[in-house]
Amino acid sequence: MNTKYIDLINQTFDFPQPEFKLEGKELMFHDIDLMELVEAYGAPLKFTYLPQISNNIQRAKGWFDSALKNNAYKGNYNYCYCTKSSHFKHVLHEALKNDIHIETSSAFDIDIVENLKKEGKITDDTYVISNGFKRAQYVTNIARLINNGHNNCIPIIDNYEEIDLLSQEIKGNYNIGIRIASEEEPKFEFYTSRLGIGYKNIVPFYKNQIKDNKKVTLKMLHFFINTGIRDNAYYWNELSKCLKVYTNLKKICPSLDSLNIGGGFPIKNSLAFEFDYEYMVDEIINQIKLACEEEEVDVPNIFTEFGSFTVGESGGAIYEVLYQKQQNDREKWNMINSSFITTLPDTWAINKRFVMLPVNRWHDTYERVLLGGLTCDSDDYYNSEQHMNAVYLPKYNKDKPLYIGFFNVGAYQETIGGFGGLQHCLIPSPKHILIDRDADGNITTKLFSEQQKSEDLLKILGYAN
Repeated sequence: MNTKYIDLINQTFDFPQPEFKLEGKELMFHDIDLMELVEAYGAPLKFTYLPQISNNIQRAKGWFDSALKNNAYKGNYNYCYCTKSSHFKHVLHEALKNDIHIETSSAFDIDIVENLKKEGKITDDTYVISNGFKRAQYVTNIARLINNGHNNCIPIIDNYEEIDLLSQEIKGNYNIGIRIASEEEPKFEFYTSRLGIGYKNIVPFYKNQIKDNKKVTLKMLHFFINTGIRDNAYYWNELSKCLKVYTNLKKICPSLDSLNIGGGFPIKNSLAFEFDYEYMVDEIINQIKLACEEEEVDVPNIFTEFGSFTVGESGGAIYEVLYQKQQNDREKWNMINSSFITTLPDTWAINKRFVMLPVNRWHDTYERVLLGGLTCDSDDYYNSEQHMNAVYLPKYNKDKPLYIGFFNVGAYQETIGGFGGLQHCLIPSPKHILIDRDADGNITTKLFSEQQKSEDLLKILGYAN
């Protein structure tokens, strides 16, 4: 009878997979021995596997290069990383090894850009696509960057006032883009994105504020939808409307030469995950080319802004199961030695699911459980995996410690969770490890941050100097 955890996985999924395999009874992630990591650093811990950032960038660039060739597309492609997914220096340094560009969303992002320039990680040739609703400090910082010679900084206009605000502080001529306020998916609580300018208003906006403005040159139309790039009627319909705006605008604005299709590539959230990236890229390029040919305008250069796709699959978190509570006849709670709310806030905030697997004891029998965090909040739990709407793990045994891993958690969790700050119920942020490979391909590890101490939190709260 197949009652071991490894049997469950083999019956349910294709396993092993490129990043996951077993060595003995223990899980390997990109050939990293996770139990060795636990033995060296303890748990809970978070880690970032830096090479996966470059791997995903190169995958996407390859798909777009192939699509441009397959469709005899005359424009070029530019990969941008949207920094809001993870602002950490180690993330940016790894990403920028791959000849990419940057998308910013707030004033302090520009300070990061300037720091990267000082370190030689980016140059004036690097595109800095400045999105977001721009108030005084953001406008000032963008102007400073452009005034200091970074002509490839392109502010994306989000509202009708921004051109005047930017023009007051930018000394010479500058390039801009316009963000389309896309219509949201029908199930949303509102119809149109709060970001950008409505489809019907863009051409009039160009005529009224840009066409005769000698200081400003329109170079880019920016398109992004909240649900990301998906092979469904909603996405293709919104893309079609965007292309209609682009071709209409291009006919009266010769300087317009770039289309930013934003980001939103999904990342793996289950061992059953399937997404045909190559098909989607090819079809997007094909649709853009067909729309432009039909309207007899030149095809645009393509920009993308991949955030989660860039950094998400590099991140992981490992917890120890501390204790099991049998609360009734059906529900067993495995209590982890940390908190889901504080370390993986998207599991609580938007019910997001990640790849969850035990790190050890794969050849033990399994059971159905719920996973609970340490805070006294009733929402601090994780109880739904992709297979059979339940979490199955090796059976709890107080004499045999069980470690569980959450994978592909590298995007947004630190910034949303407030890295280095206060956490709910004063649960400390876990230790964070950076994992890399040296020139010979050997795995190296480095401590990025220690687990928070009582003194760290007391200082924030005003109890200590």
